[in-house]
Amino acid sequence: MDTRRFRVPAGAMDWVMAVSVAALLLGTGMSGQHPDGERELFGAVLLAAGGLALVARRRAPIAVLAVTGLCAVGYEAAGFEVLAVSYLVAVYGAVRAGHRAQTMAASVLLLVVLPLTALVFRDGPAREAFAQARDVLEIAWLIAAFAAGEALRQAERRADDAERTREETARRRADEERLHIARELHDSLTHQISIIKVQSEVAVHVARRRGEQVPETLLAIQTAGREATRELRATLEALRDDDTTPPQSLEHVPELVERARSMGLHATLTIEGQRHDVPAAVGRTAYRIVQEALTNTARHACATTAAVRIAYRPDALSIQVDDDGKATPDDAPAPGLGLLGMRERVTALGGRLNAQPRTEHGFTVQAELPVERAS
Repeated sequence: MDTRRFRVPAGAMDWVMAVSVAALLLGTGMSGQHPDGERELFGAVLLAAGGLALVARRRAPIAVLAVTGLCAVGYEAAGFEVLAVSYLVAVYGAVRAGHRAQTMAASVLLLVVLPLTALVFRDGPAREAFAQARDVLEIAWLIAAFAAGEALRQAERRADDAERTREETARRRADEERLHIARELHDSLTHQISIIKVQSEVAVHVARRRGEQVPETLLAIQTAGREATRELRATLEALRDDDTTPPQSLEHVPELVERARSMGLHATLTIEGQRHDVPAAVGRTAYRIVQEALTNTARHACATTAAVRIAYRPDALSIQVDDDGKATPDDAPAPGLGLLGMRERVTALGGRLNAQPRTEHGFTVQAELPVERAS
């Protein structure tokens, strides 16, 4: 049986600890010497409040440190002689969260204020008041709480560093494997495909020069060779993308549009909405969508114009690429590797992709990529 199903939530554990500390403080305070009347009620409320404040020690460790310290001063002034257990727990939580300097300053201040509080609000010789104040907050316990919090913080940091190292090692091995596959593909396939492509193009050229009819099978081989060369090149580029070079992103889209113009397309780029930073994966995917759409337009669509539109919205990035090519609503888009790759990238980010012929003629690629922005 998987015991992880029965793990107690952190919030429930915080409540259990807070209630337990509050009960301990109340029980200790009410069983020992304590004042009567309104001071008794006031001190009891502060004892309980100091314990219950620990519920928020994970979310607001410094605030909890201040509240428990003030409660300790308050019930000391009311006449309760109780060790400030809630403050010790708050010290542990604040140091564990990394607030060492603030915790040290607050603790030194409390060590000064507690004896002064005893002097002002207690009867009897000053020496007895100092002894009572010292019993409320033992310095040894304070040091122990500080050391425990720091020890656990260091242990968690080492665990995080170890996990990060494992992830980096796995990523490096994956990069090395991708490069190895790319080299193998290059060595084993590129040469043969290039030979097929060149030989088929030569055969088509010779046949046309002789005035002979070019067989359909030869034309199919020529077309397949060109497509295989392009797709193999794209695959090798993806495999070699080991994150050691700056990734192409949204800021490089104008270069794609300019390159499309150099290929004879009348390409335009429109940016809508207020520009804002997007996650790196979203930027790379947007670039690849525009790149693939413009490449297909220039090579296969027999188009003269292409319009790229990128719209920034608070929760999403919208990309649309339209052309005026030969595609009609009756044409089904060919399920090539380029379209498949776009769909996989978009789906991996939780987005939507629509690639289909336009109402009159031409083709449209529309993608919507969700963007999570920090509040």
